Amino acid sequence: MHTTALVLFSGGQDSTTCLAQALAKYRRVETVGFDYGQRHSVELKARLVVLQQVRAQFPQWAGKLGDDHVLDLAVLGQVSETSLTRDTAFKMESSGLPNTFVPGRNLLFLTLAAALAYRRDLQVLVTGVCETDFSGYPDCRDDTMKAMQLALSLGMDKRFLIDTPLMWIDKAATWSMAEALGGQALVQLIIEHTHTCYLGDREHRQDWGYGCGSCPACELRARGYAAYAAAPPAG
Repeated sequence: MHTTALVLFSGGQDSTTCLAQALAKYRRVETVGFDYGQRHSVELKARLVVLQQVRAQFPQWAGKLGDDHVLDLAVLGQVSETSLTRDTAFKMESSGLPNTFVPGRNLLFLTLAAALAYRRDLQVLVTGVCETDFSGYPDCRDDTMKAMQLALSLGMDKRFLIDTPLMWIDKAATWSMAEALGGQALVQLIIEHTHTCYLGDREHRQDWGYGCGSCPACELRARGYAAYAAAPPAG
């Protein structure tokens, strides 16, 4: 039985929803973030605020929420020529992938998270990757996650589980999941404090939170929130 987890936590909508799910599911939960030279580095500040608010607003989870870790992955920014690590416009590449794709990012994240989990004696790696409503990133696919789970478990001789709560749901359902886990309090926490915008915009307040409203991440979040808000109440 799995009782401990490490959540790959950026401070965005998806990872915050995954954190809530992990806190509802496991007895002890730690978090890890990555500083890889991302343009939207404001997320590194936002994630600390989100953790603080989760502890303050959800006492039933506060006792389960353990240490937070931030790993320096500057090398990833050095080898990546993408619009997430360089001041370039968002566009589609000839490969068919958006230039927001950072090659190897999730693979490296999971490898280092597993190494940390090994040292911290944590059994489950929780990540918000999704194959249903995403930007076409190959390192978000379910097959990739299954392959990584096998490789990490074999390579470290420890049976890791990679938990992907959002894999088969869209953004609207992610908002609904947050409501089911923490009610409107969690939905409002996500709106006010999480960060998704690729441009790092924390000045413009939209219905769904802060962001430029036009980058791919904002557009996806906005569409999901609109669909969630328009849906009839559950029950």
